[in-house]
Amino acid sequence: MNLKPWREVAVPHPDVLEGTFQQSEFAADITAVRTGRAGREYGDATAFFQRTYITEGMRLLLTQVAQRLNGNGGEPVIQLQTAFGGGKTHTLLAVYHLASRKGSVQDLPGIPELLDSAKLMDVPTSRIAVLDGTALAPGQARKQGKVAVNTLWGELAWQLGGEEAFALVAEADGNGTSPGKDVLKILLETYAPCVVLVDELVAYIRQFPESGRISGGTYDTNLSFLQSLTEAVKLVPNAVMLASLPESEVEAGSQRGVAALRTLEKTFGRVQALWKPVATEEAFEIVRRRLFEPEFRDPKMRESVCRAFADTYVAEGGRIPSETQEVHYYERLLQAYPIHPEIFDRLYEDWTTIDGFQRTRGVLKLMAKVIYRLWKDGNNDLLILPGSLPLYDGNSRNELTYHLPVGWDPVVEKDID
Repeated sequence: MNLKPWREVAVPHPDVLEGTFQQSEFAADITAVRTGRAGREYGDATAFFQRTYITEGMRLLLTQVAQRLNGNGGEPVIQLQTAFGGGKTHTLLAVYHLASRKGSVQDLPGIPELLDSAKLMDVPTSRIAVLDGTALAPGQARKQGKVAVNTLWGELAWQLGGEEAFALVAEADGNGTSPGKDVLKILLETYAPCVVLVDELVAYIRQFPESGRISGGTYDTNLSFLQSLTEAVKLVPNAVMLASLPESEVEAGSQRGVAALRTLEKTFGRVQALWKPVATEEAFEIVRRRLFEPEFRDPKMRESVCRAFADTYVAEGGRIPSETQEVHYYERLLQAYPIHPEIFDRLYEDWTTIDGFQRTRGVLKLMAKVIYRLWKDGNNDLLILPGSLPLYDGNSRNELTYHLPVGWDPVVEKDID
């Protein structure tokens, strides 16, 4: 049987083929989704789940959210804390679309099976408040018609119930003091079932001056608000809060940011963090769904190519790495197709240890550029192998060496054939 190259079996998504992948990735922004400015692949619930692989960590989290919104147990406050590029925003988007969708959960790929395993019939459509630290400015009020919203608690109330809800916290918003647990409990109960999504919190809190008050309150009143909010959410059986925190001090930024991170970790410290980092095998599917069309042109050919590689490795014996001799290596080849699993191993085991390299988005950006160049150049390899990477292409090479210390460019240019 003649084996076909990867390009005849797996077709990249249009944004990859057109070289516009990076632009569309910027739409992975929770505020852009909430305000309707995101592209269809992020802004439309069905399209989002079509391209989303529900990892073990995401499955656990979505199950907890579904249980909570049904008033059927579930964690009230969930902290997401992973390394840079670990999928926090994507997971918040999954919760957003599950809870705020316009249609049925049956229209969301992967969700009916998740609900079946949790013995749930449905997820009630819920009100959502998005507190995005990079979209809000502590010293600048947000105009909502005739109303000026100054604080995080004002924003929370406005998003949950507009002017009527804002009236509950209007005085506290005006003087920059936290409204307290009891008022927040009333707010959440009134507009439940509801979800509060908090992203880039450290980026917001670290902007407050050490002393003095600005329109958004003070450093201390904001931390008091977050403490009160976590307590209030626990008291409302069909309300849930998710907050993302950076894992490292490098991501937290300044000393002020590190101090804010440490305080927030204590605030959420009593909460179980229902989060599992993406496993390498799960990364295969995440990348494949995001970069390639869901259906293979020739599924049998995919199996034949992977079997041929696996058989060749076994025949070579001890001359190649031992993991290729294991029975499950054929399954790894299938899962990663049309990309060779060794590329993933190097990126996820080696490259993600480099400061600044995003675990998920960094891999996607690099592979999008690689696939775009290989497709344009008519690459006919059976798989995209480590040796297939187009280091002759400036865009691909720059993406690969961007996070490396100065001096690697000439090495790549002259010492790699």
